[in-house]
Amino acid sequence: MKGLSKWLCGLGLALPLAVVQAAISDGEIRIGLITDMTSVYRDVGLGAEVAAEMAIEDFGGKINGKPIRLYVRDHRLDPEVAMAHAKELHQEKNVDVFIEMVGTNVAIPLQRYARENNILAIHTGTGSSILTSEECSPTGVHWSYDTYALAGGTAAAIIKEGADTWFFITADYLFGKVLQAEATAVIERHGGKVIGTAYHPLKAVDFTSQLAEAVQSGAKVIALANAGHDTIRAIQQAYEFGIGRSGDQKLVGLLVTEGTVRDLGPYVAQNLLLTTAYYQYYDEQTTRWGERFRARSGQNSSMFTASVYSALMHYFKAVEATGSDDPRTVIAKMRELPINDFFARNGRLREDGRMVHDMYLARVKAPSEAQSYGDYYEILQVIPGDQAFRPLEEGNCPYLKGS
Repeated sequence: MKGLSKWLCGLGLALPLAVVQAAISDGEIRIGLITDMTSVYRDVGLGAEVAAEMAIEDFGGKINGKPIRLYVRDHRLDPEVAMAHAKELHQEKNVDVFIEMVGTNVAIPLQRYARENNILAIHTGTGSSILTSEECSPTGVHWSYDTYALAGGTAAAIIKEGADTWFFITADYLFGKVLQAEATAVIERHGGKVIGTAYHPLKAVDFTSQLAEAVQSGAKVIALANAGHDTIRAIQQAYEFGIGRSGDQKLVGLLVTEGTVRDLGPYVAQNLLLTTAYYQYYDEQTTRWGERFRARSGQNSSMFTASVYSALMHYFKAVEATGSDDPRTVIAKMRELPINDFFARNGRLREDGRMVHDMYLARVKAPSEAQSYGDYYEILQVIPGDQAFRPLEEGNCPYLKGS
């Protein structure tokens, strides 16, 4: 249908817009899952593939009689590799949607490419709130967590306990710097102060110098503005040095996940405070889906995996309702349809692409508190979406300004 409409326009003819849009092009719904399968976020990518397969199967494998096809590509956290995959999926496979895209350094160029080529881009793994501010897109959706929500939930809770001086150990790339900036704004808003920062490269092995600098600063909080295996190594080394265990200084990870806790072991991770978009053992709904996921993957679910399933199911419903895979048509319907599933509570998709939903402030349980394997968190507080995520008017989304 896309090709037909272009041919007719070339002849000076045109099909009515509703006719052009109300069709599934090429007779298939094609999904390009671009993720990390082999680098520091490989757990995210491997789980995302399983979650996507589950969503397709649960929807019946078809939408309005048209098959759903999944293409999976490993970007290895390399922007050039990610872009090559995006071009191949667009130009050779004619995919309708990119999904997952963990890693800010790959998510931003993929968002731009999708915007320029009228492809729907649904971000579930990456966290930078830039995707709904400077880099917002009329075809972009940010479904799960973001740096604003993570920093706001965790930093606000800790500073209220009197921990008002902070030192950051920050990943030296865009995600880490944005995460620190978001947390700094919260800290300063609550009367706190950042007294130092030590940067580290992505995939760092040795955090000795950064941890030593943080201890010497005398800050009440040592905050890790990083993710994945960088967070795990930093916490492991801090534990080995006794940092954060004496009570004089708190060690805080701004992006701690179930996978982080699993790899560290709950003994090392116990009492860490964190903000999350999802917890497998929150209630019956989350537990039921999480057990299905674990039966398929061998691992507990996380906000990364649950959000892929949730986002795809909502996308499928919008395609079904419109009878179209045109991204502008589908995203408009995604904003209309209610969002309230096992992952997203009280959700709504805003004009800037941010899916606003409840977030959770949690504490990592001590091993003696766990009721079962993977029972890592005590949920301390439900943070309503309107409080968790940046207000629309503060995002400075360029295309909304021009509308």
